[in-house]
Amino acid sequence: MKIILSGGGTGGHIYPALALIRQLQKVEPTLDVLYVGTEKGLEKKIVEKAGIPFKAVEVQGFKRSLSFENVKTVQLFFKSVSDSKKIVKEFQPDIVIGTGGYVCAPVVYAAAKQGIPTIIHEQNSVAGVTNKFLSKYASKIAICFEEARQEFAKFPEKIVLTGNPRAQEVASIQQSTILEEYQLKADYPTLLIFGGSRGARKINEAFVAALPELVKKEYQILFATGEVHYQKIQEELAILADKDSNVSVVPFIYNMPEVFANVSLVMARSGATSLAELTALGLPSILIPSPYVTNDHQTRNAESLTTHGAAEMIADVDLTGERLILEVDQLMMNPDKRLKMAGEAKKLGIPDAADRLVALIRELI
Repeated sequence: MKIILSGGGTGGHIYPALALIRQLQKVEPTLDVLYVGTEKGLEKKIVEKAGIPFKAVEVQGFKRSLSFENVKTVQLFFKSVSDSKKIVKEFQPDIVIGTGGYVCAPVVYAAAKQGIPTIIHEQNSVAGVTNKFLSKYASKIAICFEEARQEFAKFPEKIVLTGNPRAQEVASIQQSTILEEYQLKADYPTLLIFGGSRGARKINEAFVAALPELVKKEYQILFATGEVHYQKIQEELAILADKDSNVSVVPFIYNMPEVFANVSLVMARSGATSLAELTALGLPSILIPSPYVTNDHQTRNAESLTTHGAAEMIADVDLTGERLILEVDQLMMNPDKRLKMAGEAKKLGIPDAADRLVALIRELI
Protein backbone atom coordinates (compact mmCIF):
# COMPACT_ATOMS: atom_id res chain seq x y z
CA MET A 1 0.00 0.00 0.00
CA LYS A 2 1.29 3.46 -0.95
CA ILE A 3 -0.21 6.44 0.81
CA ILE A 4 0.33 10.20 0.95
CA LEU A 5 -0.77 12.11 4.04
CA SER A 6 -0.89 15.86 4.37
CA GLY A 7 -1.83 18.13 7.24
CA GLY A 8 -0.22 20.91 9.17
CA GLY A 9 -0.30 24.16 11.03
CA THR A 10 -1.22 22.72 14.43
CA GLY A 11 -0.63 19.51 16.30
CA GLY A 12 -4.35 18.79 16.04
CA HIS A 13 -3.87 18.20 12.32
CA ILE A 14 -0.51 16.44 12.54
CA TYR A 15 -0.85 13.96 15.40
CA PRO A 16 -3.96 12.19 14.01
CA ALA A 17 -2.03 11.62 10.78
CA LEU A 18 0.91 10.15 12.68
CA ALA A 19 -1.41 7.94 14.74
CA LEU A 20 -2.96 6.62 11.53
CA ILE A 21 0.48 5.94 10.07
CA ARG A 22 1.51 3.98 13.17
CA GLN A 23 -1.62 1.83 12.92
CA LEU A 24 -1.09 1.23 9.20
CA GLN A 25 2.48 0.16 9.93
CA LYS A 26 1.09 -2.52 12.23
CA VAL A 27 -1.38 -3.97 9.73
CA GLU A 28 0.25 -3.25 6.35
CA PRO A 29 3.76 -4.76 6.23
CA THR A 30 4.44 -3.34 2.74
CA LEU A 31 3.28 0.19 3.64
CA ASP A 32 5.06 3.02 1.83
CA VAL A 33 4.25 6.48 3.24
CA LEU A 34 5.02 10.03 2.17
CA TYR A 35 4.03 13.08 4.20
CA VAL A 36 3.56 16.40 2.40
CA GLY A 37 3.66 19.63 4.39
CA THR A 38 5.25 23.06 4.39
CA GLU A 39 8.94 23.75 4.87
CA LYS A 40 8.37 26.20 7.74
CA GLY A 41 5.43 24.46 9.38
CA LEU A 42 5.33 22.55 12.66
CA GLU A 43 4.69 19.38 10.65
CA LYS A 44 8.19 19.25 9.11
CA LYS A 45 9.96 19.00 12.46
CA ILE A 46 7.47 16.54 13.98
CA VAL A 47 7.19 14.26 10.94
CA GLU A 48 10.91 14.08 10.23
CA LYS A 49 11.59 13.37 13.91
CA ALA A 50 9.18 10.43 13.58
CA GLY A 51 11.33 9.08 10.74
CA ILE A 52 8.67 9.50 8.05
CA PRO A 53 9.69 10.67 4.53
CA PHE A 54 8.69 14.31 4.04
CA LYS A 55 8.31 16.62 1.05
CA ALA A 56 7.36 20.29 1.14
CA VAL A 57 5.15 22.54 -0.96
CA GLU A 58 4.92 26.30 -0.58
CA VAL A 59 1.46 27.49 0.34
CA GLN A 60 -0.14 29.90 2.83
CA GLY A 61 -3.57 30.59 4.28
CA PHE A 62 -5.92 33.41 3.35
CA LYS A 63 -6.04 36.55 5.47
CA ARG A 64 -9.54 37.11 6.87
CA SER A 65 -9.41 40.81 6.05
CA LEU A 66 -8.88 42.40 2.64
CA SER A 67 -5.16 42.18 1.99
CA PHE A 68 -2.73 42.19 -0.91
CA GLU A 69 -1.29 39.05 0.70
CA ASN A 70 -4.38 37.18 -0.55
CA VAL A 71 -3.24 37.79 -4.13
CA LYS A 72 0.03 36.08 -3.27
CA THR A 73 -1.93 33.29 -1.56
CA VAL A 74 -3.86 32.57 -4.77
CA GLN A 75 -0.65 32.57 -6.81
CA LEU A 76 1.00 30.21 -4.33
CA PHE A 77 -2.01 27.92 -4.38
CA PHE A 78 -1.83 27.38 -8.13
CA LYS A 79 1.91 26.79 -7.92
CA SER A 80 1.44 24.39 -5.00
CA VAL A 81 -1.19 22.44 -6.98
CA SER A 82 1.31 22.08 -9.83
CA ASP A 83 4.03 20.98 -7.40
CA SER A 84 1.64 18.57 -5.69
CA LYS A 85 0.68 16.99 -9.02
CA LYS A 86 4.37 16.29 -9.65
CA ILE A 87 4.77 14.74 -6.19
CA VAL A 88 1.68 12.58 -6.66
CA LYS A 89 2.76 11.43 -10.15
CA GLU A 90 6.22 10.55 -8.89
CA PHE A 91 5.05 8.71 -5.76
CA GLN A 92 1.97 7.08 -7.37
CA PRO A 93 -0.05 6.60 -4.17
CA ASP A 94 -3.05 4.31 -3.87
CA ILE A 95 -4.78 6.96 -1.79
CA VAL A 96 -4.20 10.50 -0.45
CA ILE A 97 -5.46 11.69 2.96
CA GLY A 98 -5.71 15.26 4.24
CA THR A 99 -6.00 15.87 7.97
CA GLY A 100 -6.55 19.64 7.86
CA GLY A 101 -4.60 22.86 7.59
CA TYR A 102 -4.17 24.81 4.38
CA VAL A 103 -1.22 22.70 3.22
CA CYS A 104 -3.42 19.71 2.43
CA ALA A 105 -5.65 21.72 0.06
CA PRO A 106 -3.35 21.55 -3.00
CA VAL A 107 -2.26 17.99 -2.21
CA VAL A 108 -5.74 16.47 -1.93
CA TYR A 109 -7.05 18.61 -4.79
CA ALA A 110 -4.20 17.52 -7.08
CA ALA A 111 -4.79 13.85 -6.25
CA ALA A 112 -8.54 14.09 -6.80
CA LYS A 113 -8.00 15.72 -10.20
CA GLN A 114 -5.78 12.77 -11.14
CA GLY A 115 -8.49 10.27 -10.23
CA ILE A 116 -6.79 9.02 -7.07
CA PRO A 117 -9.06 8.16 -4.10
CA THR A 118 -8.94 10.79 -1.37
CA ILE A 119 -10.11 11.18 2.24
CA ILE A 120 -10.33 14.34 4.32
CA HIS A 121 -10.36 13.96 8.09
CA GLU A 122 -12.18 16.60 10.16
CA GLN A 123 -11.26 16.49 13.85
CA ASN A 124 -13.57 19.27 15.08
CA SER A 125 -17.32 19.78 15.31
CA VAL A 126 -16.93 22.81 13.04
CA ALA A 127 -15.23 22.18 9.70
CA GLY A 128 -12.14 24.14 8.76
CA VAL A 129 -12.01 26.27 5.61
CA THR A 130 -9.70 23.81 3.86
CA ASN A 131 -11.92 20.79 4.48
CA LYS A 132 -15.01 22.75 3.43
CA PHE A 133 -13.26 23.49 0.11
CA LEU A 134 -12.02 19.92 -0.34
CA SER A 135 -15.35 18.27 0.52
CA LYS A 136 -16.49 18.72 -3.09
CA TYR A 137 -13.49 16.81 -4.44
CA ALA A 138 -12.75 14.19 -1.77
CA SER A 139 -13.97 10.61 -2.14
CA LYS A 140 -14.87 10.35 1.56
CA ILE A 141 -15.18 12.71 4.53
CA ALA A 142 -14.14 11.21 7.88
CA ILE A 143 -15.56 12.96 10.94
CA CYS A 144 -14.96 12.67 14.70
CA PHE A 145 -18.19 14.20 16.03
CA GLU A 146 -21.72 13.46 14.84
CA GLU A 147 -22.32 17.22 15.00
CA ALA A 148 -19.89 17.69 12.10
CA ARG A 149 -22.28 16.03 9.64
CA GLN A 150 -24.17 19.28 9.19
CA GLU A 151 -20.93 20.95 8.13
CA PHE A 152 -20.89 18.75 5.02
CA ALA A 153 -24.64 18.60 4.41
CA LYS A 154 -24.20 18.82 0.64
CA PHE A 155 -22.38 15.48 0.56
CA PRO A 156 -24.12 13.16 3.06
CA GLU A 157 -23.17 10.06 1.06
CA LYS A 158 -19.47 10.80 1.58
CA ILE A 159 -19.54 11.12 5.37
CA VAL A 160 -18.19 8.35 7.62
CA LEU A 161 -17.90 8.61 11.41
CA THR A 162 -14.42 7.29 12.19
CA GLY A 163 -13.27 9.26 15.21
CA ASN A 164 -9.75 10.50 15.86
CA PRO A 165 -6.93 7.92 15.45
CA ARG A 166 -5.27 9.34 18.58
CA ALA A 167 -8.10 7.82 20.61
CA GLN A 168 -7.04 4.28 19.75
CA GLU A 169 -3.50 4.92 20.94
CA VAL A 170 -4.65 5.95 24.42
CA ALA A 171 -7.68 3.68 24.89
CA SER A 172 -5.62 0.75 26.17
CA ILE A 173 -3.34 2.72 28.54
CA GLN A 174 -3.47 1.27 32.04
CA GLN A 175 -3.18 2.95 35.43
CA SER A 176 0.37 3.30 36.73
CA THR A 177 2.46 5.20 39.27
CA ILE A 178 3.17 8.03 36.82
CA LEU A 179 1.92 10.70 39.26
CA GLU A 180 4.83 9.95 41.57
CA GLU A 181 7.10 11.46 38.90
CA TYR A 182 5.33 14.75 39.64
CA GLN A 183 5.81 14.45 43.43
CA LEU A 184 2.19 13.39 43.90
CA LYS A 185 0.66 10.23 45.32
CA ALA A 186 -0.31 7.41 43.00
CA ASP A 187 -3.89 6.15 43.33
CA TYR A 188 -5.22 9.32 44.99
CA PRO A 189 -8.05 11.66 43.83
CA THR A 190 -6.30 13.97 41.37
CA LEU A 191 -7.29 17.02 39.37
CA LEU A 192 -5.29 17.78 36.22
CA ILE A 193 -5.34 21.36 34.88
CA PHE A 194 -3.64 22.49 31.69
CA GLY A 195 -4.21 25.00 28.92
CA GLY A 196 -2.83 23.24 25.87
CA SER A 197 0.78 22.73 24.82
CA ARG A 198 1.61 26.45 25.16
CA GLY A 199 -0.58 27.07 28.19
CA ALA A 200 -3.46 29.53 28.52
CA ARG A 201 -3.14 32.89 30.28
CA LYS A 202 -6.69 32.96 31.67
CA ILE A 203 -6.47 29.44 33.09
CA ASN A 204 -3.08 30.26 34.62
CA GLU A 205 -4.44 33.42 36.24
CA ALA A 206 -7.43 31.56 37.68
CA PHE A 207 -5.16 28.84 39.06
CA VAL A 208 -2.86 31.34 40.78
CA ALA A 209 -5.89 33.12 42.30
CA ALA A 210 -7.29 29.80 43.53
CA LEU A 211 -4.00 28.42 44.84
CA PRO A 212 -4.38 29.54 48.49
CA GLU A 213 -7.57 27.48 48.69
CA LEU A 214 -6.39 24.58 46.52
CA VAL A 215 -3.53 23.76 48.91
CA LYS A 216 -6.14 23.08 51.62
CA LYS A 217 -8.10 20.52 49.61
CA GLU A 218 -8.37 16.80 50.33
CA TYR A 219 -7.51 16.00 46.73
CA GLN A 220 -4.30 16.70 44.81
CA ILE A 221 -3.68 18.87 41.75
CA LEU A 222 -1.26 18.60 38.83
CA PHE A 223 -1.02 21.86 36.91
CA ALA A 224 0.87 22.49 33.63
CA THR A 225 1.51 26.17 32.94
CA GLY A 226 2.93 25.95 29.42
CA GLU A 227 6.65 26.53 28.84
CA VAL A 228 6.33 30.25 28.08
CA HIS A 229 4.41 31.01 31.29
CA TYR A 230 6.30 28.83 33.76
CA GLN A 231 8.96 31.27 34.94
CA LYS A 232 6.45 34.04 35.60
CA ILE A 233 4.15 31.74 37.56
CA GLN A 234 7.07 30.36 39.57
CA GLU A 235 7.28 33.74 41.27
CA GLU A 236 3.73 33.24 42.56
CA LEU A 237 4.34 29.80 44.04
CA ALA A 238 6.13 30.43 47.32
CA ILE A 239 3.09 28.87 48.98
CA LEU A 240 4.20 25.50 47.58
CA ALA A 241 7.55 25.48 49.43
CA ASP A 242 6.26 22.58 51.53
CA LYS A 243 7.60 19.37 49.95
CA ASP A 244 4.43 17.54 51.01
CA SER A 245 2.15 19.92 49.13
CA ASN A 246 -0.89 18.48 47.38
CA VAL A 247 -0.17 20.70 44.34
CA SER A 248 2.47 20.07 41.68
CA VAL A 249 3.23 22.73 39.05
CA VAL A 250 5.21 21.88 35.89
CA PRO A 251 5.85 23.71 32.61
CA PHE A 252 4.78 20.84 30.35
CA ILE A 253 3.55 17.25 30.52
CA TYR A 254 5.22 15.07 27.89
CA ASN A 255 3.39 11.84 28.71
CA MET A 256 -0.12 13.31 28.79
CA PRO A 257 -2.08 10.16 27.77
CA GLU A 258 -0.56 8.16 30.65
CA VAL A 259 -1.28 11.02 33.06
CA PHE A 260 -4.89 11.12 31.77
CA ALA A 261 -5.25 7.45 32.67
CA ASN A 262 -4.31 8.19 36.29
CA VAL A 263 -6.35 11.27 37.20
CA SER A 264 -9.92 11.73 38.41
CA LEU A 265 -10.89 14.95 36.62
CA VAL A 266 -9.45 17.15 33.88
CA MET A 267 -9.82 20.91 33.44
CA ALA A 268 -8.59 22.00 30.01
CA ARG A 269 -9.28 23.61 26.66
CA SER A 270 -11.50 21.67 24.27
CA GLY A 271 -9.18 20.92 21.38
CA ALA A 272 -10.12 17.94 19.23
CA THR A 273 -7.19 15.73 20.24
CA SER A 274 -7.74 16.23 23.96
CA LEU A 275 -11.44 15.39 23.64
CA ALA A 276 -10.66 12.26 21.63
CA GLU A 277 -8.35 11.10 24.41
CA LEU A 278 -10.74 12.06 27.23
CA THR A 279 -13.65 10.16 25.68
CA ALA A 280 -11.53 7.14 24.75
CA LEU A 281 -10.50 6.82 28.40
CA GLY A 282 -13.90 7.83 29.80
CA LEU A 283 -12.72 10.84 31.79
CA PRO A 284 -14.98 13.54 33.27
CA SER A 285 -13.86 17.05 32.43
CA ILE A 286 -14.42 20.76 32.90
CA LEU A 287 -13.81 22.43 29.55
CA ILE A 288 -12.80 26.05 28.98
CA PRO A 289 -12.98 26.59 25.20
CA SER A 290 -10.37 28.90 23.74
CA PRO A 291 -11.99 32.10 22.41
CA TYR A 292 -9.08 32.61 20.01
CA VAL A 293 -9.79 29.83 17.49
CA THR A 294 -11.47 29.92 14.09
CA ASN A 295 -15.29 29.93 14.14
CA ASP A 296 -15.27 29.35 17.92
CA HIS A 297 -14.95 25.64 17.13
CA GLN A 298 -13.73 24.73 20.61
CA THR A 299 -17.08 25.79 22.07
CA ARG A 300 -18.84 23.51 19.59
CA ASN A 301 -16.42 20.71 20.46
CA ALA A 302 -17.19 21.18 24.16
CA GLU A 303 -20.94 21.20 23.52
CA SER A 304 -20.58 17.79 21.88
CA LEU A 305 -19.72 16.51 25.37
CA THR A 306 -21.76 18.79 27.62
CA THR A 307 -25.05 18.03 25.85
CA HIS A 308 -24.53 14.37 26.78
CA GLY A 309 -23.57 15.05 30.38
CA ALA A 310 -19.96 14.01 29.79
CA ALA A 311 -18.42 17.36 30.73
CA GLU A 312 -19.06 20.77 32.27
CA MET A 313 -18.13 23.98 30.45
CA ILE A 314 -16.99 27.42 31.61
CA ALA A 315 -16.62 30.30 29.16
CA ASP A 316 -13.10 31.72 29.17
CA VAL A 317 -14.44 35.16 30.09
CA ASP A 318 -16.21 33.72 33.16
CA LEU A 319 -13.24 31.83 34.56
CA THR A 320 -11.94 33.18 37.89
CA GLY A 321 -10.18 31.61 40.84
CA GLU A 322 -13.45 31.51 42.75
CA ARG A 323 -15.32 29.88 39.85
CA LEU A 324 -12.53 27.35 39.40
CA ILE A 325 -12.76 26.21 43.02
CA LEU A 326 -16.57 26.10 42.93
CA GLU A 327 -16.77 23.94 39.78
CA VAL A 328 -13.89 21.67 40.74
CA ASP A 329 -15.19 21.05 44.28
CA GLN A 330 -18.62 20.10 42.96
CA LEU A 331 -17.02 17.23 41.08
CA MET A 332 -13.97 16.29 43.12
CA MET A 333 -16.14 16.01 46.25
CA ASN A 334 -18.81 14.00 44.43
CA PRO A 335 -17.38 10.65 43.17
CA ASP A 336 -20.81 9.44 42.04
CA LYS A 337 -21.27 12.41 39.72
CA ARG A 338 -17.77 11.94 38.31
CA LEU A 339 -18.52 8.28 37.70
CA LYS A 340 -21.71 9.13 35.83
CA MET A 341 -19.91 11.72 33.68
CA ALA A 342 -17.13 9.23 32.99
CA GLY A 343 -19.68 6.72 31.72
CA GLU A 344 -21.22 9.29 29.38
CA ALA A 345 -17.77 10.30 28.12
CA LYS A 346 -16.94 6.66 27.43
CA LYS A 347 -20.10 6.30 25.34
CA LEU A 348 -18.90 9.13 23.11
CA GLY A 349 -15.43 7.67 22.67
CA ILE A 350 -14.40 5.82 19.53
CA PRO A 351 -11.56 3.61 20.76
CA ASP A 352 -11.17 1.85 17.40
CA ALA A 353 -10.89 5.08 15.40
CA ALA A 354 -7.62 4.18 13.67
CA ASP A 355 -9.04 0.79 12.63
CA ARG A 356 -12.11 2.53 11.21
CA LEU A 357 -9.91 4.77 9.09
CA VAL A 358 -7.84 1.80 7.92
CA ALA A 359 -11.06 0.02 6.89
CA LEU A 360 -12.17 3.13 4.97
CA ILE A 361 -8.83 3.27 3.17
CA ARG A 362 -9.08 -0.39 2.17
CA GLU A 363 -12.63 0.17 0.95
CA LEU A 364 -11.48 2.93 -1.42
CA ILE A 365 -8.43 1.19 -2.86
